[in-house]
Amino acid sequence: MRLAISGRAKANLTDRRGSNSILPVNLENYNAFCAGLAHTSHVVQWGEAHVWKVGRTQKNAGKVFAIAGWSDGGELGVTFKVSPFSFDLLSGQPGLRPAPYLASRGMKWIQRVSAESMDDAALRDYLAESHRLVALGLPKGVRRELGLYLESELRR
Repeated sequence: MRLAISGRAKANLTDRRGSNSILPVNLENYNAFCAGLAHTSHVVQWGEAHVWKVGRTQKNAGKVFAIAGWSDGGELGVTFKVSPFSFDLLSGQPGLRPAPYLASRGMKWIQRVSAESMDDAALRDYLAESHRLVALGLPKGVRRELGLYLESELRR
């Protein structure tokens, strides 16, 4: 399923520094990138993790699409939702692992603990895709309120 973003939401979809940005993914740049995606909100919780959600409204707390905190090796660990195919592909790669807690409950989330097999540009692509996947799971009324529509909803 494809997600169509209308009007105001579309303007916020790209990284505020430009979609071709090659800045390294540190905590500041991770937060800036996620802030540039449509209808996101940020909270620090779960032991100082920087948690990004999509779809927050007055009646809806939003859904998590990305989490960043410090990994065991001292690098920034970034956790994000992926498709079942991507989960199978990425799970065994060096520097990537099924996300602790989330993956053990059957959810398809990956944690990048080092850039060994996923560079920063690919990480940004996966963060944007995580945002899209989570936005697709928002209730229809919330998506409508925020201007996030499935393409099939626009044809009606």
